[in-house]
Amino acid sequence: MISEWARKQAQWLITPLARLISRTGITPTGLTVAGFVLNTGVAWVLALGHLRLGGLLVLLAGAFDALDGALARLTDRVTPFGAFLDSTLDRCSEAVLYLGLLYFYAERSSRLEILLIYLAITGSFLVSYTRARAEGLDIECRVGLFTRFERVVVLALGLL
Repeated sequence: MISEWARKQAQWLITPLARLISRTGITPTGLTVAGFVLNTGVAWVLALGHLRLGGLLVLLAGAFDALDGALARLTDRVTPFGAFLDSTLDRCSEAVLYLGLLYFYAERSSRLEILLIYLAITGSFLVSYTRARAEGLDIECRVGLFTRFERVVVLALGLL
């Protein structure tokens, strides 16, 4: 997967940032929630039609997704609840971003774009659901296309 390769390539930046954040007292859960709040703000930017700015902000907000896990591992705060909250708020973050775009295109009665947003969010949730369902059945599911990282990058590039 591209996301695994990107994670390895970005360690030189993510690990020192996580170390710096660990000195502030911010928790991994706090970072996860802050990422969702930031994504909600980005959705508002998208709803207002500032798509290029939104693309840049999507990348910034996406960094929180990498940092919360790195911070949890660095501070030995990896918990089942944290993993659950992270994956849940990741889905909510994607949904709220698409909601912002949906509002923008609905205001313009852009049927094709509305249909594409519907397909994108459905595909996004199906990727996550398929993996979670397989793991719930004790089937290893570590392969596939369009992980969250890949979806965020494609969304940001499309907006830019």
